Amino acid sequence: MTSDSDSRTLGAFLKARRAQLTPRECGLPETDTARKVTGLRREEVAQLAAISVDYYTRLEQGRVRASVPVLTTLARALRLDDDQQKYLYELAGRTDAHPRRRRPAQRLRPAMQRLLEQLTETPALVLGKRLDILAWNPAAVALYTDFAALPANRRNYMRLLFTNPVVRQLHQDWAQDAREAVAALRMEAAADPEDPDLAQLVGELSVQDPDFRTWWAEHRVNSASYGTKHYRHHLVGDLTLDCDTWTSPDGSGQRLMILTAEPGSPSHDALRILTSWTTQQRTATERRT
Repeated sequence: MTSDSDSRTLGAFLKARRAQLTPRECGLPETDTARKVTGLRREEVAQLAAISVDYYTRLEQGRVRASVPVLTTLARALRLDDDQQKYLYELAGRTDAHPRRRRPAQRLRPAMQRLLEQLTETPALVLGKRLDILAWNPAAVALYTDFAALPANRRNYMRLLFTNPVVRQLHQDWAQDAREAVAALRMEAAADPEDPDLAQLVGELSVQDPDFRTWWAEHRVNSASYGTKHYRHHLVGDLTLDCDTWTSPDGSGQRLMILTAEPGSPSHDALRILTSWTTQQRTATERRT
């Protein structure tokens, strides 16, 4: 059990730590509005940790005891190192719980890479945990965006869907597709609810997009492995594509996502034009270099 003194110290620690961080460090959008507090606001910490502002306020005031999952998300939101996490858990009276460390980097399975290399005329992605984009083929670049130009920690399907204007505008019914993607991410959360990287992703998107925040709170889930996507591409126009995903049998959680069009359909012809144009562009670039 925690003493009143420990609760007050915990509150002071949380307040001091958020004062040491800037919105930019935590992936929050910059604004021109003058900030009345040093560092992060309580509202921003609460959103990053996916908890209510009232609950976080009571934590800082020493009026409530934090659960282990809440401590996990707070540690991630406040960018605590191992010593700071240990201190946080001790103050909260959770010394029987061990801070969750960052998961090891996901490694692309060689078999997945070989499959990608053989898929030359249809967009394909390899998705990892948290819908991270681990690999892609040239056709996927032509359809979506140049993944290689993005920082590795931003190559996430959810981040692109909500924060990348090009990917967002690609979807004819963005709200429907985005809501289904949130439901799929909910399934990911059920498999590993204390994943600190997942907590960070949810926190950032909750702050940046009110739709994500609303849909995440609905707790809808979706494990569908197939469906139809309706896109409007700036080069070839409307595309109706079947989207199928296959899960790796090795337990890694990696999935191969493939987008195909019905042979002979306008979408099939448009997809061939798009991939052919991309191939020509790549060839021209390689010749220049």
